[in-house]
Amino acid sequence: MTNAPQMQVEPASPRRLTGWHVLGMFGAGFSIIIGVNLTLAFNAIRTFPGLETDSSYVASQTFDADRAAQDALGWDVQADVTGDALRLAILGPDGRPVRPDVVSATLGRATTVADDRTPALAWDGTALVAPVDLHPGNWNLRLDLRAPDGTPFRRRIILRVPG
Repeated sequence: MTNAPQMQVEPASPRRLTGWHVLGMFGAGFSIIIGVNLTLAFNAIRTFPGLETDSSYVASQTFDADRAAQDALGWDVQADVTGDALRLAILGPDGRPVRPDVVSATLGRATTVADDRTPALAWDGTALVAPVDLHPGNWNLRLDLRAPDGTPFRRRIILRVPG
């Protein structure tokens, strides 16, 4: 055996939690919370598609009459996406296909206008059909149609494209 000098290790002094440490932890925590809230608020405002109407009061004055006129048409509207085609079938109260005038049609996501497109709806003898290339998910088809008698017909149809 050798007589090597033994080193004595002093126990490490425990780190003390000071007021500055607590202040730093609170500052870091609130910075994360505020940063996340600002990011979410910015994205919500940036992707907001906008107003549906210029004056909701003016639109409300004829809402009931417009809805009653649309309901009086007795149309049954069916829309679906199969492959790369959007098919919009409108059946009258007698069950026969109806060919309305398309005033406007917008196909897009509910939460952003970035993917909005105007489908080129063409009459195929029984329905309005348009070629589309849609990613999986929920889509809205916003229609503004005119009946043969001139009655306006407006609807928002929710479409689900499977993934």
